[in-house]
Amino acid sequence: MEKEKPPIFGMIQRSGEVVIRMLANVQQVTIEPILRATIAIGTVVYTDEYDIYSRLTQWGFEHQTVNHGNKEYARDDDGDGFCEVHVNTMEGFWSLLRPWLRPHRGISQERLPNYLAFFQFVHNTRKRGKALQQSLVERLLT
Repeated sequence: MEKEKPPIFGMIQRSGEVVIRMLANVQQVTIEPILRATIAIGTVVYTDEYDIYSRLTQWGFEHQTVNHGNKEYARDDDGDGFCEVHVNTMEGFWSLLRPWLRPHRGISQERLPNYLAFFQFVHNTRKRGKALQQSLVERLLT
């Protein structure tokens, strides 16, 4: 029987950086410290309706959701024609990560965090080719 894969949790700032982590489980007690260490209190956090996020306002964040269960993927709350409530930025990131990991089948759970950290670094650096190579060298030397 195949061992269950640990969940991967991710957050992304629109037009900003991504943070991805492997978790032991998907529970509020597991994500709360990551959120508090990564996101400033008072920040608006956009999620789907998954109940793991139900305490975000209690933790000091503003919280807006889209209801994927009702086929809602984006919402324009203020009527300006711009759908500000969505999780498409993170969904887009997942759509890049999954195919990148696919050829690396057989990654051990012990090494998967290294692959995730590398993909996170590449995304956040926003450089490719020799410019990415230079950023990697600089990072390794610091």
